[in-house]
Amino acid sequence: MSVNNYSPHLVVLPEDKANSDIANAFLLHPQIDLRSTQVLPYIGGWGAVVKHFTDKHISKMRQYSERRIVLLIDFDEEQNRCDYVKREIPEDLIDRVFVLGVFSEPEELRNITRQSYEKIGKSLANDCAENTDKLWKHDLLKHNEAELKRIISSIKPFLFNES
Repeated sequence: MSVNNYSPHLVVLPEDKANSDIANAFLLHPQIDLRSTQVLPYIGGWGAVVKHFTDKHISKMRQYSERRIVLLIDFDEEQNRCDYVKREIPEDLIDRVFVLGVFSEPEELRNITRQSYEKIGKSLANDCAENTDKLWKHDLLKHNEAELKRIISSIKPFLFNES
């Protein structure tokens, strides 16, 4: 399903299949408005995500002022990866672009938590919907805290239906 470009919406650009699986499972939460979000095909590498964003999405974001985008990447235990990626985001778009991901790789999160990607995605969505941070506080996800606060205030009003 494609989104209405003129209404508030969220596009997710995942690095790899594991991130894509988590993002698609996030959308299974019963309060998610599926008409206001879209997970794009995975790109294959965090650098490729950044390049694809700069080459293909900057102009679209400027064209569609209601668009928000998540760059869903592996941090590969690089402390400064988020800062590097954010330097590639134009200043006029920084409030609508979010960089999230597992500090190492999703495979490690799956192995440590002993949860499938589907369960991880559903748990993360539930945390957002319920204003909790059970899984988001995990050692491999807690580095997302600042971005998570920014994105929740930006997307929750249109992404989650009241139940």
